[in-house]
Amino acid sequence: MEGEKNMEKGLLLAKKEETANTTPLLIFSTFIIVSASFTFGAAIGYTADTMSSIMSDLDLSLAQFSLFGSLTTFGGMIGAIFSAKAAAAFGHKMTLWVADLFCITGWLAIALAKNIIWLDMGRFLVGIGVGLISYVVPVYIAEITPKHVRGAFTFSNQLLQNCGVAVVYYFGNFLSWRTLAIIGSIPCWIQVIGLFFIPESPRWLAKKGRDKECEEVLQKLRGRRYDIVPEACEIKISVEASKQNSNINIRSLFKKRYAHQLTIGIGLMLLQQLCGTAGIGSYGSTLFKLAGFPARIGMMVLSLIVVPKSLMGLILVDRWGRRPLLMTSAFGLCLSCITLAVAFGVKDVPGIGKITPIFCFIGILSFTMMFAIGMGALPWIIMSEIFPMDIKVLAGSLVTIANWFTGWIANYGFNFMLVWSPSGTFIISAIICGATIVFTWCLVPETRRLTLEEIQLSFVNV
Repeated sequence: MEGEKNMEKGLLLAKKEETANTTPLLIFSTFIIVSASFTFGAAIGYTADTMSSIMSDLDLSLAQFSLFGSLTTFGGMIGAIFSAKAAAAFGHKMTLWVADLFCITGWLAIALAKNIIWLDMGRFLVGIGVGLISYVVPVYIAEITPKHVRGAFTFSNQLLQNCGVAVVYYFGNFLSWRTLAIIGSIPCWIQVIGLFFIPESPRWLAKKGRDKECEEVLQKLRGRRYDIVPEACEIKISVEASKQNSNINIRSLFKKRYAHQLTIGIGLMLLQQLCGTAGIGSYGSTLFKLAGFPARIGMMVLSLIVVPKSLMGLILVDRWGRRPLLMTSAFGLCLSCITLAVAFGVKDVPGIGKITPIFCFIGILSFTMMFAIGMGALPWIIMSEIFPMDIKVLAGSLVTIANWFTGWIANYGFNFMLVWSPSGTFIISAIICGATIVFTWCLVPETRRLTLEEIQLSFVNV
């Protein structure tokens, strides 16, 4: 309780602070960090337009390709187990260097693969890398940015993911799957070099007792004329409060005081992966072909629309807030899944089956757009904001593992779900999207324009 009282005093000081500047170092640091998110997006979208060529070149069955497609999410689950602990022990920069090593090795193994063993091994290594990236990137950005732009800067993680998706969607129509794998590795090389020129997170430095470095980094990130004293005080008080609760283990997470945050974190991650994105994002070309719509045209249109819609989400996240944007996104996804369910449901009905191709195109296009503006990024943004420092490592790992494990199941099972019933698959997805609206309305708080420490205090006072 003493730590919580100190935090309240620190927050009163922070109320007097002026608005921090968006400095060149802050922008450059964010760019270098989110460059790895391009690789994340490329890994997600890689199988969407390469399925037929890989299966033909390496003589794979549907089950073998489904395993290959799901190995990124399985590897991501393995990476997620160590992501938060590695970031806490060695820092965000060192963890990202390790992630880049996994991703580069994995992409090269895919590009040079002569058989399914090398193909699967490469996909698995890429998965481990993006599993590390998925936790570190949003947490690092949330820790270095001032509160008035934190949402937009953290949303840039999703923007770069969608850039990666767009590139593999577009060039998948023209380039070989081996060349696409090489392209997927390029941002990792950029980040490997760029990490030498950006600072470590001030909050990580404070937690390691390096207070002077924390203040120096904070000053550089906020600008020379900005008074960092209130924010530095806030960070130090938060660190001291977390040290008083340092005896945290996995059982501690399930205590009543953390139940709300944990429910939000895990719940949003499960809903994100089960809403249909695992199938539409990874097997869009297959869905177009199944509906009788030209796959090349469909994938090209998706590649052109996904990035502008992410930019819209980046602009709106700090204007609308997290809750309204998340519920709007989920509502749009629900309507999109209903459209797809109708499209495939009437496919074999005489007279009206001809609407299937255009309804499928509209459904996939609207799903991709609505996912890009909210549901894709917001669970990660909220996860990076809601957990206090004393449980951030364990809770972040658990939430990230939940995301990747659910994604692995959804990704692997999607092709088999389509064989069972395309219409039934999207009816289930629509129900889950509807549940997301209810979940957000009832449980998810608004975190817009609050510091990380103010957010923790809001949970204490509930």
